[in-house]
Parts: sequence; C-alpha cells; structure tokens
Amino acid sequence: MQELLAYGALSFVIGLTGAVAPGPMLVATINASVRDGWKAGPMVVAGHMALESILSALVLLGLAAIAMQYFSLVAAAGGIALVIFGVLSIKGAQVQQSCPENVVPSFHPFVAGVVTSASNPYFWIWWLTIGSAFILSGYQAGMIMAVVFLGGHWMADLGYFTLVAAAAERGRTLLPERGYRVVLSATGAFLIIFGLYYLFPVIIS
Repeated sequence: MQELLAYGALSFVIGLTGAVAPGPMLVATINASVRDGWKAGPMVVAGHMALESILSALVLLGLAAIAMQYFSLVAAAGGIALVIFGVLSIKGAQVQQSCPENVVPSFHPFVAGVVTSASNPYFWIWWLTIGSAFILSGYQAGMIMAVVFLGGHWMADLGYFTLVAAAAERGRTLLPERGYRVVLSATGAFLIIFGLYYLFPVIIS
C-alpha cells in the first residue's frame, strides 16, 4: 500500500509540473470557463484524459515507436486545428453578451480538451518518452501500478484546471461586456499563436 501511495504521489507531482505549464489547454480552459463556468474545467480535462487513456493503451501495446514516425504530420494537423479554433473563439467574442440566446459557442469544452492536447507536439513528446517510461515501469510491477500512475496524473490535471476554471468564472461575473469580449478574443489569439508556432517548423522543414 505504501508503494502504491508513493507512486501515486510521484505521478501527481509530475502531472502537476506539466499542468501548470502555459499551453493551449490552459488557454482553452480559460476561454471555455469564461463562457460556460467552472464546470468547463473538468470537461476540458475529461477530453484530455480520454486521449491519454487511448495513448496509454497504445504504449502498453508497443506502438509508441511507430507513432513517433508521424510526429510531423501530427504537429501540422494540430497547428491547423488550433488556428481554426482560435478564429472561432474570436468570432464568438463578437456576439453580444447581453443576448446569450444568440451565442454560438466556439467549441465544446470536452472537444477543446481533446484538440488542444492532440495538437500539442510537446504532449506527444512527453507521453511517448517520459510518460511511456512511467507507464511501462508501473506495468512491470503490475497493472495496478500503471493505473495508479494515471490516477495521480489525472488528479493533478483535474485539480489545477478546475481551479483555473473557477477563477475564470469568477472573473466573468465581474467583467463588463467589453472586458468579456477582450478575454475571449485574447484567448483566441493565443490559440492562433500556438497553432502557428507548431506549424512553423513543419513549413520550413
């Protein structure tokens, strides 16, 4: 039991160091939470967890090395997706705050979690190197250890992004309409910047 708790604590700390790093998922969480409230945070993480569950299974099946061969393709597709989502966010910011029934949401928080994770090359690098090493190491000691690693990792993501979402919701209630539009436009612009950042190495290569 102590070994399980220690491994879970280690995975929590490792997950937290990744969660607090600025990236597309953080931007998407703020964007969705300003619009949909604190519940958007867990929903974004749910999308992130769904992708990580699939990836963890692929790692256990020995497909990590094959996936790395298509890294450039993943980066290009992800960059394009982030640019599109950024544009949708900016367009959504133009809708009148006083007429919520006319609001066309840019994208669902769950979808945001999947897309911003899948479109981030550093997510793939981490999971196909450090993440896969921890998963396989835990699996060698039994499937329960691999599950504990994922559980600790996800608890870090869920805790941090729920706090971010709650803070964003609080800010939403204090913002005038102009401030609301500025926040959504800024997050949309950051998604576009991230997308172009990921596309640039692919374009020049």
